[in-house]
Amino acid sequence: MKLAGLKSIENAHDDSVWTATWVPATDSRPALLLTGSLDETVKLWRPDELELVRTNTGHCLGVVSVTAHPSGVIAASASLDSLVRVFDVDTNATIATLESPPSEVWQMQFDPKGTTLAVAGGGSASIKLWNTATWRLIATLSIPRPEAPKPSDKSGSKKFVLSIAWSPDGRRLACGSMDGTISIFDVGRAKFLHHLEGHYMPVRSLVFSPEPDSRKLYSASDDGHVHIYDAEGKALIGAMSGHASWVLSVDVSPDGEAIATGSSDKTVRLWDFKMRAAIQTMSNHTDQVWAVAFRPGEGGRLASVSDDKSMSLYHCS
Repeated sequence: MKLAGLKSIENAHDDSVWTATWVPATDSRPALLLTGSLDETVKLWRPDELELVRTNTGHCLGVVSVTAHPSGVIAASASLDSLVRVFDVDTNATIATLESPPSEVWQMQFDPKGTTLAVAGGGSASIKLWNTATWRLIATLSIPRPEAPKPSDKSGSKKFVLSIAWSPDGRRLACGSMDGTISIFDVGRAKFLHHLEGHYMPVRSLVFSPEPDSRKLYSASDDGHVHIYDAEGKALIGAMSGHASWVLSVDVSPDGEAIATGSSDKTVRLWDFKMRAAIQTMSNHTDQVWAVAFRPGEGGRLASVSDDKSMSLYHCS
């Protein structure tokens, strides 16, 4: 796979852009891009020309995560104000507002069937699961502390949960913590299964590989490494390095053949899993790259957003 720059928007937001995701196409419109920023807004974009469709307001602090329902009809935004706003993509009507205590709302993601919204619970050291039919809290998956604290874990505080990922079949949830631990849960039984070790700094992004490789979990960490785990077998099966600083985001291509990462070294990198190496580096951005996202399905597109307030779109071939 190769990336070719298609278009960049310099001042996509008025402040750092922290999060981006694709909204699936519906019968009435193509796929859209959704971005969230420290400027407290969420924006919807037509992806090919990066034309602004709408700006959503309603948060009173920076937006840390956006996620789209598999139907493409609804989406959600999470903010430092500890609110998750669920809204209709086409009308911007608020469908639900989910409240949490301070610093307990970070990354979030709808499950593949769209029945559950999982929210990384930050300082609560847990994942909250919300039913998307009733918008009621249906489960809290708490992370047990490992028996022996790590040398780097001087605080003795609970695990701060930053990142989250659903397995493609919706049976497993992975979450990444500030101390570098990744935790795997059996969602159906609401049961903690095991930790995945190897990182010693915050794990800010996680993604499972698509079928048939769906046991494979990619992680991005402030330690500068991307790890590949067998999430079921608890094994670290590979590590890739090349970024000069923190790796803030990772996503996998729809065919599972390549992954993309964004880093505080200001670059986007494309990696070949078989070669365990970066095969391309894109340097469009002038500040750290907080999110990279492949378009699902017959994608052919990758988006990136940055602290420099810009967003970039790439063609994947």
